[in-house]
Amino acid sequence: MTAEEYRLKIDEALARYFKVREGALNAGLAEAMRYSLLAGGKRIRPLLVLEFCRIAGGDVEKALPVACAIEMLHTYSLIHDDLPCMDNDELRRGKPTNHMVYGECTATLAGDALQAEAFGTILRCDLPPAVKANCAEILAGAVGLDGMCGGQFLDMSWEGRALTEQELSEINIRKTGALLVAACQMGVAAADGSELMLAAAGHYGSAIGMAFQIRDDMLDVLSTAEELGKPIGSDLEENKNTYMVLMGREGCEKTIAKLTDFAKNVLDEAFEDTAFLKELADALSTRDK
Repeated sequence: MTAEEYRLKIDEALARYFKVREGALNAGLAEAMRYSLLAGGKRIRPLLVLEFCRIAGGDVEKALPVACAIEMLHTYSLIHDDLPCMDNDELRRGKPTNHMVYGECTATLAGDALQAEAFGTILRCDLPPAVKANCAEILAGAVGLDGMCGGQFLDMSWEGRALTEQELSEINIRKTGALLVAACQMGVAAADGSELMLAAAGHYGSAIGMAFQIRDDMLDVLSTAEELGKPIGSDLEENKNTYMVLMGREGCEKTIAKLTDFAKNVLDEAFEDTAFLKELADALSTRDK
């Protein structure tokens, strides 16, 4: 299956999960959830769930709810990240951010509800109970104190002072990398794959996650708002710590290349049919939006 075929499958499934019921008392909240969830995007995380499930010998159709769940979780994080109390962004994926359309209170609730729906979607899916519990545990770990939320806390707490490369990596391993690691490992878990597969999937996710963040920092300087579909230049304007500041363009490009090579090589330790994931690692390392 191609990346575009995966995205189409994921988009169709997400649309099925979120049909707003006309006249329902909570229709306004559901509409706000759908607005961000169905706004497009690369769908990298759910795509990783499905492909890792496939190469681990699992049933991709049965893993589809797990893939949708991680996209719901990711969307919740974007809604909250854009709020005035966080990054205060007005544009996301080429459209006004959720709070700009529905207000800050509804946007906050939309994010909260998407997080709850993510776990509910996993627990309701047609996988063995132990497999569902494992997937939910992986996702919870990626979001909580030692994951995405913890990374956002560090980012805010250390704002205004110069960071070392190690400190910046501690933020991004949690804030960006944790959910990508979870996506890869949830795919293996959905297939009830081996510990060796889980470890290799985690290493791949961690490497592409770091490369993804470094590339993001580069694009904030080198791209345009029209190309990215979100504001650019804010990192420099706000004097934020970024890899571009710490390493420069050449250093960023060299580090991305090393991380991408590592990600591709580590797959061979546990999997055979890895061409798609290796091509994806290359594509993410050179993306322009």
